[in-house]
Amino acid sequence: MINILVAEDDLRILRLISDFLKRENYNVFTAKDGQEALDIFDREEISLVVLDIMMPVYDGWHVCREIRAKSNIPILILTAKDSDLDELFGFDIGADEYISKPFNPKLLVARIKNLLKRVESSDNELIDKNILIYEDISVNLDTKLMKIGSEEIELKPKEYDLIVLFIKNQGRLFERDNLLDLVWGYDYLGDTRTLDTHINRLRNKLGSKSHLLKTIRGFGYKFGGK
Repeated sequence: MINILVAEDDLRILRLISDFLKRENYNVFTAKDGQEALDIFDREEISLVVLDIMMPVYDGWHVCREIRAKSNIPILILTAKDSDLDELFGFDIGADEYISKPFNPKLLVARIKNLLKRVESSDNELIDKNILIYEDISVNLDTKLMKIGSEEIELKPKEYDLIVLFIKNQGRLFERDNLLDLVWGYDYLGDTRTLDTHINRLRNKLGSKSHLLKTIRGFGYKFGGK
C-alpha cells in the first residue's frame, strides 16, 4: 500500500484530495498544519507528500525543507502562490512538482502517479531499505559506513550526514548556508569554515570518486548529476 501525506489547512480541499486519492486505492494521511504534517511524516512510512504552503504553525516551505533534509521522496507543492518566483523557490528547496490553485483533481492524481513512477525507475533507490547507492558508492544507513566498491570507509557523523544528503539529492546545488542549516541545524552559530573542512575531508575519503563532489564557485556544492 502506498502512503500519501496531504497537508492542507482548507478542510474542503483536504477532503477533496483525500477522496480522489482513496478512489485510486492510495492510503491517505491528512494534516491541517505544518507541525502535524512533520509528526505524521516521522511516524509513518510516507511515499509522497502533497503540501500546501500557507499553513498554521509551520508553513509549507519549512515543512518541505525539513522533509527534504531527511528523505528524497516526491514532494508536490499545491498552493495559491502562483508567481514564477514562488515556483522557482519551491523547486530550489526540493519540491518535485508545483500545482497552482484552483486545480483539477484528476490532473493532481495524474501528476502524483507520474511522480511515483519516477521513483520506481530512479537509480537512487534504497536497497533492502538500508543502503543508499550512487554509482560505486554505497552508504549503509544502519552502520553509517560508506563503501566505494568493496572498500569500507568510516565516516565522522557530519561527513555521514553530508554524503546521505548529497546522494539523496544528486545534482542539486546547495548553497553553503543551506547546507549548514540542514546538517548543523538552523540554530548553528559557529564558523562557516567548519563546512568547508568537512567537505574537504569527505572529498578525500571519496578517493577516486572525489570528482562527484563539486564546488560551484560563488554558490556552494553539489554531488553528481550533470
